[in-house]
Amino acid sequence: MNIIDARVRLPQDQRNSGEYSAPRRQTEQYDRVLNLTEKMNSGSLTGLLAALDGEGVKRAVMHAESEGGEDADQLNIDLRAVLDAHPERFVGVGCVDIANPSPTAVVAQVRRAHELGFVGVSFQSAFFGLDIDARHLYPLYSRAEELGLIVAVHTGITYSRMHPLRHERPEMLDQVACDFPDLNLIACHAGWPWATEFAAVARRHPTVYLEFGALAPKYVAKPGTGWDALFGMMPNVLRDQVLYGSDWPMMQPSRAIREWRDSGLPDVALEALLAGNAARLFGLDKQEGAG
Repeated sequence: MNIIDARVRLPQDQRNSGEYSAPRRQTEQYDRVLNLTEKMNSGSLTGLLAALDGEGVKRAVMHAESEGGEDADQLNIDLRAVLDAHPERFVGVGCVDIANPSPTAVVAQVRRAHELGFVGVSFQSAFFGLDIDARHLYPLYSRAEELGLIVAVHTGITYSRMHPLRHERPEMLDQVACDFPDLNLIACHAGWPWATEFAAVARRHPTVYLEFGALAPKYVAKPGTGWDALFGMMPNVLRDQVLYGSDWPMMQPSRAIREWRDSGLPDVALEALLAGNAARLFGLDKQEGAG
């Protein structure tokens, strides 16, 4: 199985911004739960390549994401440099500055992301006080659909104490999927604590994918943790709409892959999760065929 990591972060040592930093109230719980700041600042491209090589992960989707405070255009330039240096290893998902009050400017960033050769764009609406289905974002969705780009959206819990959870509820992604039926959407982090509802959104819309970055698979597979309905659908009706992602450096691929293999998923579902779905969604199956 040629494992594909559907979500790794642009390493900090490849970012023009230098050290990772954010307001204390935004990071304090992230640091307690995930050790965010230390992991981000210690994350290097050399370390990422070693982590992927250690698990035999041949391809990965690198995200130039930001929780705020970094220039989206510069992050996309930094991401493009990594892709150019490692064209056989990474494809890119760029970021957009949704805090910009001009939807026209955001749409221009989407166009530039397409011109840079990225497969999609991502954003985290809650960190900017925006609902997933905010009218401010609709021009972004429209241009991405027109250009054939994927849109990856943060869903579910954030540990920021500055931003409420309500901005990323499942019915908002459902609305976007209804309004843009040809737009492929990724619900990053798979929407817990609304896992059942996000599973329903994915069941309604074959264009919606659920990605498990930075989550411990052993808890996704454990009864009573709130993942029960979604995990129960992964071997059958949602088998083709789930994506393995480590969200490195938040979680090491070695742990995530080991726990998925121990989760009890049947082999056909495990292959879809770890490889097949990402290959199809990101066009990597066509690249392999061309080679």
